[in-house]
Amino acid sequence: MSNTNSTPNTQSSRKSQNSHDTNDSVRNERNENEADGRRPTPMEVLRQARAQLTELTGLVPETVSSFEQTEDGWSVEVEVLELARVPDTMSLMASYQVELDPEGQLTGYRRVRRYERGRADTRGGR
Repeated sequence: MSNTNSTPNTQSSRKSQNSHDTNDSVRNERNENEADGRRPTPMEVLRQARAQLTELTGLVPETVSSFEQTEDGWSVEVEVLELARVPDTMSLMASYQVELDPEGQLTGYRRVRRYERGRADTRGGR
């Protein structure tokens, strides 16, 4: 009889594989854009931001909470799970502000807040 339960190691391996697949996809998009001389689309920029943040921090983005084009490129706010807890509503989440150049290359990031997943936002809509 074989064990079909997912262990933390197999779950981690799946996340790592998904991260590698996403990074490969982003690299392919970037190479295609450079080859035909066009700028990336907003969706390509979002994918690049998520993949590059994951590569740098090891944290897997759960959602993008804001996205805008700036004078210097793009600004994206990404929500990530920093620390899983039981129950899940007590897990620690974080918002990262990610800055990208016009081609979608990450130029900087910073954590702007940290919060429990189950907490309502008390900062006036941010």
